[in-house]
Amino acid sequence: MIPWRQVFSLTSPSGRNGRLSTFIFHRVTATRDEVLDWEPDAQAFERMIGWIKNWFNVLPLDEAIVRLKHGDLPQRAAAITFDDGYADNFTTALPILKAHGLSATFFIATGYLDGGRMWNDTIVESVRRCTASILDLSSLGLGIHPLDTPEATRKAIQSILGGIKYKDHSERLDLVASIATTTRSELPTDLMMTTAQVKAMREEGMLIGAHTVRHPILARLPTTEVAAEVAHSKDHLESVLGEPVTLFAYPNGKPNADYRAVDAEIVRRTGFHAAMTTAWGVADSRADLMQLPRFTPWDRTRSQFGLRLLRNLVNNGRARASQIAHNSSS
Repeated sequence: MIPWRQVFSLTSPSGRNGRLSTFIFHRVTATRDEVLDWEPDAQAFERMIGWIKNWFNVLPLDEAIVRLKHGDLPQRAAAITFDDGYADNFTTALPILKAHGLSATFFIATGYLDGGRMWNDTIVESVRRCTASILDLSSLGLGIHPLDTPEATRKAIQSILGGIKYKDHSERLDLVASIATTTRSELPTDLMMTTAQVKAMREEGMLIGAHTVRHPILARLPTTEVAAEVAHSKDHLESVLGEPVTLFAYPNGKPNADYRAVDAEIVRRTGFHAAMTTAWGVADSRADLMQLPRFTPWDRTRSQFGLRLLRNLVNNGRARASQIAHNSSS
């Protein structure tokens, strides 16, 4: 068995050469979901959290960022984050985190609290709840999809999401509405957290960050709309929590494709201390605090999880973040 703790001690030292590994999760389903098999269930998440706790010194994200900036990270420094604000973060993930004595940061898309539903989840639920064996969306330019097995349904969802993701916001909403009408599916209203659950998360010692209001792709918006999305999400969460909200995560988070250097500057001017991307890598003391990399774990075995994490550690996010800013501003 590979001594991962020793391996990560060598690749993630302390002090000014310290490196911060930040994990991204989205959902943790209570039981295995045959369609959404890319999301960990409670059992898989429990294993992952056990590995992370054993191998790393897990810090609250705000503390980790301060120590990153000052060059005094501990050896094997890590932080845990969740994006979007799903209700199962509260009902399923939170108890597991608490049982392990770990903190995480939850980035909330405020427009979907209290019964809202993100556009991608409308697609997921419309397709998975469709009773037809074949879904014909050719009139929308989105193909014809068999739905006779969980694997086929999953492939259909991924194909449709990919075909819609980078559409103009209004066009995307029209397509989503058309798909929901076509499938005639009864859609859930309890996928996202309530305001009360967000407050309870904070009271349990978790951190809350902003993730815009509607979860748009910022690079596709005028800067005035970007500023409104960023500021309104911050203001809303601060009114709920009664304290400053200083951490932000870019929706989708791919540099250049999903946000630009000008968007990062808007986030900085709005008063956030740090912002998280979905660019892989780790952050060192020279990292751009408005473009911090994160790592998405999906392997379900100890060895594969460790190997992917090691590759992520070897890929320093600092150089990538520097290139991001240069490319976006050129």
